[in-house]
Amino acid sequence: PAPHARSSAERQAAVDGSDSALLAARLLRAPTALMQLGEAEALTVVGFMQPRWFETGTTIIRQGDSADTGFMVLVLDGEITVETLVASRTQPRTLTVLGPGSLIGEMALVDGGARSASCVASSDIKCAVLTREALEALILEQPATAAKLMTAVAQRLAERLRESDHKLEVYSKLVRTMQQEIDTLMPTPDTRKKAP
Repeated sequence: PAPHARSSAERQAAVDGSDSALLAARLLRAPTALMQLGEAEALTVVGFMQPRWFETGTTIIRQGDSADTGFMVLVLDGEITVETLVASRTQPRTLTVLGPGSLIGEMALVDGGARSASCVASSDIKCAVLTREALEALILEQPATAAKLMTAVAQRLAERLRESDHKLEVYSKLVRTMQQEIDTLMPTPDTRKKAP
C-alpha cells in the first residue's frame, strides 16, 4: 500500500535499518533540499514517501500542468533538467540541471497551482515522492514534524522568490542602462528637446 495508507508501525518498520531510507533522509536534509529538518524528522518524512524510478527522457513534471500537482520529488540518484518554454522560442530553454538532494514540485504541492517549469530525467532517476495525500496523513499523525517540513518548504520558496527579485532588479538596471545608451546614440524627438 501507499505509505500514507500504512499504519505508523508499518512505516517505522520500513525505515528502520534501511540504507535507502537513511540515504533519502540525509539527502532531504541537504542544503539543496530542506536542511532545517533534524535527522529523526527527515526519517519520519521519508516514511511517508514512495520510491520511484524514471528512465532517461521521461518528463516527470510538465510546465503548465494544473491537473497533476499533488506531489513533490526528492532526487536520490541521477540528474533532472529543469526547462521552460518561452513564447518566442520553439524549443524549451534549460534553466538548470539538478542532482541528488534536489527537490522539485514543492511549490505546486503547497498551492495546487499549475507547474511553472518542466522537469525531464537527463539520466535514469531514482527518487522519493511525497504526495499530497501522504502530506495530509503526516499532518494528522505527526503535526510537529509536518509543521517543520512546511516551514522548511516555505523558507525554500521564500529564498527562490528573493533570488528572482534580485534577478529582476539586475535586469531592470540593465534595461535602463541600455535604454540610456540607445537614447544617446539615437535620440528621439522627445530626448532632443531635453538636451541643452
